[in-house]
Amino acid sequence: MKIGKETIPKTAISTSDEDSITVRGYNLAAELIGKISFSDYFFLLLTGRRPDAAALTVLDATLVAIAEHGLVPSVQASRMTLSAAPDALQGAVAAGILGCGSVILGASETAGRLFKEIDERATAPGGDIESAARDLIQGLRDARKAIPGYGHPLHKERDPRVAALFSVASESGANMRFVEIAEAVERIIPTVVGKELRLNVSAAIPAVLLGVDFPISALKGVPILARTGGLIAHLAEELERPIGFALSYQASREAIYDGEPSAPAASD
Repeated sequence: MKIGKETIPKTAISTSDEDSITVRGYNLAAELIGKISFSDYFFLLLTGRRPDAAALTVLDATLVAIAEHGLVPSVQASRMTLSAAPDALQGAVAAGILGCGSVILGASETAGRLFKEIDERATAPGGDIESAARDLIQGLRDARKAIPGYGHPLHKERDPRVAALFSVASESGANMRFVEIAEAVERIIPTVVGKELRLNVSAAIPAVLLGVDFPISALKGVPILARTGGLIAHLAEELERPIGFALSYQASREAIYDGEPSAPAASD
């Protein structure tokens, strides 16, 4: 990607004039509002085309699957921010989203890129999914990197959301190629790593989305979009039943200082 090549700003997403607003070639007021769902609109905004039935069903399912995950660090940050600034909902939402990285939510993009590379190697002359997956997993192992989308601190067997998402994808008629790749990685992990690491939702999401031609560059955006909804729910509850200061108090209560002691106070 070249930066700064264009000298005139251009966008194919939207424009407006005195009488109308155009989004991706559609009249917003006449053709979109009240006519399509938000997921349909999101796909249109992102790709410039309306999703088919399979793509819309799969996208909806992934957004539902990842929107809420309890009092994870990003949610705690969001609630504590609102407790300190209750008039700044936007700042509290931003605090939660800024906490979404490679550990929380970001693994979907990394897993998707892994699956895409396995697919490219497998479709090359002489390639196959099992060999391509084994080579790439071995490379991650040798580099002492985590295998994105596999293993879960609570769900030692497969994350229950995995089967649900795979079922939705299959029943909607989505391409199951990347589901096949994701399951091949799961089978190979014990032979490379020496222990089983089961699929979690961060691998299931790209596996089903790539099967409906969702852009790989926007994979991280799906959990971020979904979790925004979850954060707003937590913040609405925070305003009614505040726990932000309780979270802060518990953290400070449990903290143990293990630094250098201060110098004794000088006596008179």
